[in-house]
Formats: sequence, structure tokens, C-alpha cells
Amino acid sequence: MSDFTLHPQLAKDTVFVAKLPLCRVLLMQDSTYPWVVLVPERGNVREMHQLDESDQQQLMREITMVAERLEVLFEADKMNVAALGNMVPQLHVHIVARYQDDPAWPGPIWGVVPAQLYGPAVLDDMVEKVASVLT
Repeated sequence: MSDFTLHPQLAKDTVFVAKLPLCRVLLMQDSTYPWVVLVPERGNVREMHQLDESDQQQLMREITMVAERLEVLFEADKMNVAALGNMVPQLHVHIVARYQDDPAWPGPIWGVVPAQLYGPAVLDDMVEKVASVLT
């Protein structure tokens, strides 16, 4: 874990929410969708299969827990979970609450509308709200 460094693009696009046993939970700075990213705190990992078996299992537990809690918190119609890594080569997992009336429904969220940044007070409230169900 000592060689873990958050990728600069993730650091730029997100805000810290919580620390789980394996992952950092980060809020995407896009108010269009309730959207977090889980980043396993392991150095030089690009793919899930590069984690050892124990970390793979822990990652799945954390994905499941976060998705379940955000689904309830945000009363989502559907939870999207994705690990792409085409733009950011560090392993990270997107967990996005989706609604039938969101601007990208039913397709993927990427590239549909420009990111809508949170205002400072709203951002603080959102971080607190998400952290409250994860800790």
C-alpha cells in the first residue's frame, strides 16, 4: 500500500468522501448524477485481475455495500457499476445512481452532457450525506 498514489485526473475530478478497508470513496464533481468512484489503495494496479484474491473479494464487498446504500439514499431507479480505465489507467470503479428521467437514460452517462460542478455548500452537503451512509 505504501506505493499507492491517486492518479492526478482522479484527484482533479473528485472529492474525498470516506476510507473503506480497501478503497478510497471519492465523489465525482458532477451534480448531474449521484456518482462515486472506489479506488483500491494498491499501487500499480490497472485491472481487477491484478489484485490478489483477497483484495478482489474485498473490492466486490465494497462495491456491493456502496451500491446498495447509495441506491437507498438516492432512491435510484438503477445502479450502474463500471470499471473502464480507458482514460485513467489506475483501477477505479464508478458507482452511479441512475433515474429514468436523467439526461443520459437509458444509455451510458459519459459524453452526454457537460459536467455540472457542485456549488461549495451543495458539495459539502453531498459529501456529508454520502459519508453518513458509508461510515
